[in-house]
Amino acid sequence: MSKKSIILVLAIVLIVVLSGIGYYAYTSVFSPNTDFSEEQAVMYIPTGAGYNTVLDSIEPLLKNTESFEMVAEKKGYKSNIRPGRYILKRNMNNNQIVNVLRSGNTPVKVRFNNQERLENLAGRVSKQIEADSLELLQAMKDQQFLAENNMSEREALSLYIPNQYEFYWNTSAEEFRKRMQQEYNRFWTEERLKKAEEINLTPSQVMVLASIVQKETAKVDERPKVAGVYMNRYKNGWKLDADPTVIYAIKDESQKFDTIIKRVLYKDLKLDSPYNTYLYKEIPPGPITMPDISSIDAVLNYQDHDYFFFVADVENFGYHKFAETLAQHNRNKRDYVRWINKQGIRR
Repeated sequence: MSKKSIILVLAIVLIVVLSGIGYYAYTSVFSPNTDFSEEQAVMYIPTGAGYNTVLDSIEPLLKNTESFEMVAEKKGYKSNIRPGRYILKRNMNNNQIVNVLRSGNTPVKVRFNNQERLENLAGRVSKQIEADSLELLQAMKDQQFLAENNMSEREALSLYIPNQYEFYWNTSAEEFRKRMQQEYNRFWTEERLKKAEEINLTPSQVMVLASIVQKETAKVDERPKVAGVYMNRYKNGWKLDADPTVIYAIKDESQKFDTIIKRVLYKDLKLDSPYNTYLYKEIPPGPITMPDISSIDAVLNYQDHDYFFFVADVENFGYHKFAETLAQHNRNKRDYVRWINKQGIRR
């Protein structure tokens, strides 16, 4: 074979090799490399995670791990791991996957409502962001933070306005608390603060009364009317005489918050607790549950009426019968007592 022929063969071989390398490189970068049938897969990268942790998490989602690693190396991802929640779409190629992992941290919708204590709230939130329940609880109970917000630990639940919020999954406990403080301040607009002042209540007292209203009725349309009863009692110097506060006092005394109490007994009314509004005239030292915004606004915009009493309406479940006088209330109460006895509810 002539020298010219040899050079030609070598050139052809080189072209074929380079073409193969080019094709492999191209397919490694731009060919689909996902291995799941759903439209998308969600991947979580914990704070402080290294590349091996990422690889363990993403491997079940890929057809070819080696090609992903090659692209991750070329794009400098291995030394630039970022925590968060990442959404991979079906048929993404390695280039797209690495780009998502580099800058596609996707927020989550965090929802909570009607939590009875900070412990419940911490547990609920920890299921939705990276921070665990202990970290969240410690942040919520931090004495310096509470002092800066002029709140006691018993009042602290008031800082968390129930709603849906958008957070990054890798939000820390302190970041969550800071955001909730901002949302609390945003909630208490000049208009709401003015209304609280007009009814001679602090925002904290409004939240406590709202928590009682929340426990008294699940009917949003009835809440301003129930709030009106408690405001009538409060303005006239009466004790609030709210059954839900007694139930909370029993749980607080025993520290058994999972206890189900459907009926308040006369002996319960004597329990010495700052939450027992049958014993103490003052508004309790903190909310007995997390009130909905509808309950908070029900207190601020309570219905102006002459009712001082109410009891469950056994003919219209969920609602209540209201009375202006004790005599009227006792007649209504007899129907309720008769009904609850018939149901065999003793506690």
